Formats: sequence, structure tokens, C-alpha cells
Amino acid sequence: MAKTLLIKNGTVIDTEPEPVVLGQVDVRVEDGVLAEVGPGLPDVPGAEVIDATGRIVLPGFVDTHRHTWQAGIRAVAPDVAFDGYLSRVLGELAPAHRPADVHAANLAGALECLDTGITTLLDWSHIQLSPAHTEATVRALRESGIRAVLGWCHGGRPGDLVREGLRVHEEHFGTGGGLVTMVVAALGPEIVAEEHALAEWRLARELDLPVTVHMGVGGPDSAARGLAFLEANGLLGPRTTYVHANSYTDDDLKRVAASGGNVSVSPVDEMTLGLGYPVSGRARAAGAPTGLGIDTVSCAPGDMFSLMRAAYLLERGRPDGGGMGFTTRDVLRMATVEGAEVVGLGDVVGSLRPGKQADLQLLRTDTLGMAAAHDPIGAVVLNADPSVVETVLVGGRVVKRDGQMLHQDLAAVLASLAESADAVTR
Repeated sequence: MAKTLLIKNGTVIDTEPEPVVLGQVDVRVEDGVLAEVGPGLPDVPGAEVIDATGRIVLPGFVDTHRHTWQAGIRAVAPDVAFDGYLSRVLGELAPAHRPADVHAANLAGALECLDTGITTLLDWSHIQLSPAHTEATVRALRESGIRAVLGWCHGGRPGDLVREGLRVHEEHFGTGGGLVTMVVAALGPEIVAEEHALAEWRLARELDLPVTVHMGVGGPDSAARGLAFLEANGLLGPRTTYVHANSYTDDDLKRVAASGGNVSVSPVDEMTLGLGYPVSGRARAAGAPTGLGIDTVSCAPGDMFSLMRAAYLLERGRPDGGGMGFTTRDVLRMATVEGAEVVGLGDVVGSLRPGKQADLQLLRTDTLGMAAAHDPIGAVVLNADPSVVETVLVGGRVVKRDGQMLHQDLAAVLASLAESADAVTR
């Protein structure tokens, strides 16, 4: 017998094809799948009912790029440039992470996402120092209850990379990953030798997996060389996410879009680390689906509300004056259905289209910061913060209710994270 969930009387925002306020309507979920959205839906005997009166109901957010393993080193490098981040975080702290530290941070980081309305996460995980680290990463993501795409990254020799990638896929995802799936997180031709980059794409093609890669961030010459390398090797194609892409010209972004690629923007980190001005508007104007990513809480906030505001303000304030047409609806789309497309789940989550998974969030409007909002979309982008995230569902399963996280012993999670944070920074 199907399990029915009814969300009644909320102010509902859909995001596909563009964000729109549907008004006070109901949402019906059957076995975790969105079944119907409309006014006055009939009661269903035995259904669970969530009264959303005074709440905004919308799809869960999608974080398209996050190094989740860094949850235990939050604000460890708040005022450094990129070289300082590489030295402190990747050079000193990453090697200190034991598998237990990775588990503690990934679990806490994924729960932080859910607590703030992020229901889908692309975990760009360059902490795969051993098979035990990988096992800890996957286990934590699954324990959290989030919908996650593991971006598996390996810094070893090309042959080892391919062998280990095949093992990881077979061992952890061979029979289907459930809520957790896998992509190849490539260091790529701008960071590692060409032989290594070729091995990363070869692995992705052998496993039929997408690629997410940091590209277009080393200056115009590096960006041009990287794209030329992909073209020369037949690698400039679909199912590729270009993370940051700050150094790309408009023509470069059009080449990415024409190839079927997409872009992930991390507006806070890109500005604080000196990576370049975010390409949110330019990438979208070029036709490339563009999503938002936290990147790292070592020097950025961990919630989507902060990111949406940063992206909105930076685009509207572009020095060339070209961003004034960018709207709150544009940035909400980036945070939901467009982000879902970027991580390869555009047909699964990100909007209220019947048949998609019921990954949803309910936001309070009975607070001083949200009361009397005339435009619900504007309020979500410009006024809301994590404190108003009252209820969160992933695949129709309630993971946060009435402002309280469910299914986890948060005291134990936080204690484990504190122990880990002390150990890796000692």
C-alpha cells in the first residue's frame, strides 16, 4: 500500500521552468515521489498530513560543489588568499585527517546541509588518502540521509587512480548507490600533468560517469590551455562541470555551453580567496546551466541563503554594469533546479514536477525577519536564513521537523567532530 504524505495550506514556490509563486496550494507525495500540486487537494485516508499554514514550501537546495570533509576545520583560514588556502588546508591539515576524522566531518557537514535546507550535495572529495578514507566518506554520507553525489578524487599515479576508481565504484556503487551516487572529481589539466588528467577522463568514460573539474581558475593563459587540451583529446563534451571558471572569456563559456557542459560557481570563496569575479551571469548568458556551491567552510559560510545573497549582490554589482537584469528568481533557480541539472539530477530533484523525488523544505514566515513579505521568492533570497528552515524532506522522508533534526544523535555527532577538529589541528 502506497504511503501518502499531504502538505497542506502552504505558500508554494515551484522552480521549473522558472521560479513562480503558486500561491496557497497543497502538495501530495506518494512513496516519496511528488504526485500532485494544487489547491484544495482531497484528504487521503491514512495519509500523514503536514500543516504548512504560514510556511513557504519549496524544493530543497542543491549544493553543486562542497569539500564536505572540511567541516572540522571551519573558519581555520578566514583571511587567506588561494596560496594560503593550499598551504594551510591542503598542505598541512588534509594529511592529518584519519578515516575517523573524515567520517566525523562528512557526517556533520552533510547534516549541516540538511539543517539549512540543502537536500542534494555534490561532495567534491579530495581526501581519498586510502581505501579506509573512502569507506568513511561513503558511510557518513549514507548515514546522514542526504541525497549526495560523491565526487571521487584521487591524487596518486594514473594507473593507481584507474584501478582504485574501478574498485570504489564496484565496492560501493556496483549495485546502485541509493541516495548516494558517484562522479569523477578530476584535478584536470590545469592542476596536474596531462597523463593524470587523461586517466581521470578515461576512468569516467569506462564507468560512464560525469566529471566535475576545477578549470578556468589559473588565469587566462591557463584557462585557454586547459580548454585546448580537452578539445585536442576529444574530452570537451557533455556531463562535465567546470568549477569556478572565473578566467574564462565569454567565448570560452559559449564553447563550454555548446559542448553540453555546465558551471558551478562558489561566489564567496572565489572572492575571498582571490580566484576572480564570479561568472554567474556570464555563464548563464552563454547558455551553460549554472549552479551554486559552498566550496569550503574553512573560509566561507555553509548555507545556501548566504550564497544566494552573495551571488545576487555580486552579479547586480558587476563593475561593467551588465548584471542589473539578474533577479532573485534567477538565483533561486540556480540554487534549485538549475543546480540539480549541474549535478546530473535535473530529472530527479530541484522542482515540484510530478514524478520527481519529494526533496522539499518548509520555511517559517512568522518571524520578525520574514513577516509581511510581499514577494515570497524575494524573501527566500534576501531575507531568509537557516533559522527559518523548519521542516526538510528527502525522498518524502522527514529529516527535520519543527526545527529539530531527526534520526541522529546530534550531541554525539558534535562531540565526535570536536575531537576530530582538535586532533587534526594539534
